[in-house]
Amino acid sequence: MKPNEWTAVEIASAIQSGRTTCEAVTRACLEHIAEREPKVQAWEFLDPELAIAQARALDKRGASGPLSGVPFGVKDIIDTFDMPTAYGSPIYAGHRPQRDAACVAMGRKAGGVVMGKTVTAEFAVNYPGKTRNPFDATRTPGGSSSGSAAAVADFMVPLALATQTTGSTIKPGSFCGVFAYRPTFGDVRCSGVMESSSSCDAVGFYARTVEDIALHRDVLVGIDPEPLPEQVAAPRIGFVRPPQWSKLEPYTQQLLEDAARRLARAGAKVSDAVLPVEFRHAEEAHRTVSCREFALNFTQEIEHHWDALSEDLRNGKIRLGRECSFERYREARALAERCRRGLVSVFEDYDVLLAPSAVGEAPVGWNTGDSTLASSWTLMHTPTMNIPVFKGPNGLPVGAQVIAANGNDRKLFAVARWMYQRLI
Repeated sequence: MKPNEWTAVEIASAIQSGRTTCEAVTRACLEHIAEREPKVQAWEFLDPELAIAQARALDKRGASGPLSGVPFGVKDIIDTFDMPTAYGSPIYAGHRPQRDAACVAMGRKAGGVVMGKTVTAEFAVNYPGKTRNPFDATRTPGGSSSGSAAAVADFMVPLALATQTTGSTIKPGSFCGVFAYRPTFGDVRCSGVMESSSSCDAVGFYARTVEDIALHRDVLVGIDPEPLPEQVAAPRIGFVRPPQWSKLEPYTQQLLEDAARRLARAGAKVSDAVLPVEFRHAEEAHRTVSCREFALNFTQEIEHHWDALSEDLRNGKIRLGRECSFERYREARALAERCRRGLVSVFEDYDVLLAPSAVGEAPVGWNTGDSTLASSWTLMHTPTMNIPVFKGPNGLPVGAQVIAANGNDRKLFAVARWMYQRLI
C-alpha cells in the first residue's frame, strides 16, 4: 500500500515513529494527484512546491501533534493565508485572504499539511465546478463540496474539509463513497469560512474511515484526541422514512430496508421512528431560512456583480431569498425550534436514526443532485454521518445517513462504525 492510501491515523503514527517522513507522504499524494487530476479535476489551487515546503518544515522541526504530516484538502470557500480563495466565483478570482480560517489554522497547528484548495460550487450553492465523479467521469461528484469528496475518494488526500448549509457534505459523501460528517451545529468554529446561512452553516469532514473523522473532529473542537471504544453495545436504531421517501430510487428504498433488517439480525434493536408532526415541513423551512439569509449576506455581489453571478444562482436561491418576507422567515425559524425540541423525546428511545443520504447513485450530467434528504437534518442542527455501505445497480456508491442527538457526536462515531462493520 502506498503512503497516499494510508489513513490519517496510520500516517501520523508512521511519522511519529520515524518509519517515514512528512515529505515522503506529501510526495506520494502529489504523485497520485499528478496521475489522476486530469480525469477527476478535484483541485482549484495546487502548488506542489508549497506543499513540499510545508512538509519539509515539519520534518525539520520534528513533526508532532495528532495530525503529524497528514495532508488535507480545503474547500475553496474556506480562507487560507498562503493560497487564493475564490469561493467558486469569478468575482473573487485570485483573492488572497490575510489569515487562515480557524479550521485550517488548527489543522496546521496539529501538524497537518494543507495540500491545496478543492473545487466548490459557486458560493457553495448549486452551479457546479469542474470536478468529476472519480468512479464515473460522466457523473457528478455532488455539490457543493465536490472537490473535497472526490479528492478523498480517489486517495489524493486522507482528509478534506467541506461545509454544509443544505446537503453539501452528506450528498457528495454518498456519491463518492466516503465517510462524510456534519458536526453538531456550532461545535466547530466557522471563522474564516464564507457565510451562506448562519442558521445552517457548518464545517464538514471527509475521510475513508470513521477513526479519521473522529481524529480530525477532536483536533478542530480543540480537545485531545481519544480513540473510539473497541466495542459498543448493540445500538437502538430508529429507521426513518422521511417525507421525501417517494423521491428515492426504488433500489435505494430496498437497500435501506434490507439494511434495517440486517442490523436487527446483528443484534440491534431496530424499529420505525416517529418524527414530530411538523418535521414534514422542515425541508420547506430550511429553504426559507437558508435562501433569505443567503440573499442578505450577498447584497454586495448582487448589487455590484449581478452579471457575474450564474443564472442558476440569480433565478434560484437569490430570487427565493428576496421574495421571502421577514415574517415568513421568522415563522420558519420558529418551526425549526419546535422540531428540535420534539426530536429530544425521539432520541430518548434511540441511540441513532437511520435515514437516506441521497436519492440514489450519482446522476449523469452537469448537476449536483438532490440535497433535500439532508436539508431537514441540517436545520435540526444534529450531527450526521454518511456511511458508504451500498452499491447501486451500476456498481456506484450509495450511502446511508446516520443521525444522533445534538451533542452526541462521539456516540454517532461509535454506532456508525458498528453499523458499517455489519453492513459492508
